Amino acid sequence: MHPVIILQLLTLLMLANGTPLIVKKLLGSRYSYPLDGNVTFADGRPVFGRSKTIRGIVPAVLVTTAAAPLIGLSWSIGFLVGSFAMAGDLFSSFCKRRLGLPTSSRASDLDQVPESLLPLLACRDVLALTAADIAVCVVIFVVGEVVLSRLLYAFRLRDRPY
Repeated sequence: MHPVIILQLLTLLMLANGTPLIVKKLLGSRYSYPLDGNVTFADGRPVFGRSKTIRGIVPAVLVTTAAAPLIGLSWSIGFLVGSFAMAGDLFSSFCKRRLGLPTSSRASDLDQVPESLLPLLACRDVLALTAADIAVCVVIFVVGEVVLSRLLYAFRLRDRPY
């Protein structure tokens, strides 16, 4: 196990997933262009939904890229984590729309696992992560995200407590 690397990766995952919330609070509805351009998929539902915006995705990747060297990782690891965390988040939104769930609805595990697992798999070889490292990191992220979500709601950074 690599406890320091796990802590560094959890920090980047939290930054990637928290940055869009903070940017939304700072900018309000400005620059909230839906990433899918309001296009619908073959099933007639939105591809991702209105809550997945350029305003959230781009800053998340930029912040994780910039923060990685500050915590002892290369900027390229930060870029990988930010990019793949956002890809996992988009995958979750795509799946939720296919299931008929509304934008910003809760889907336990589907909301957390892809956005933590995909970046960890992307960094696996570069950081020599073991299967145990990845599993521990995902479990801590899933539990931590549920707890942090309630705190962010209490501080009015999140619109819902999940």
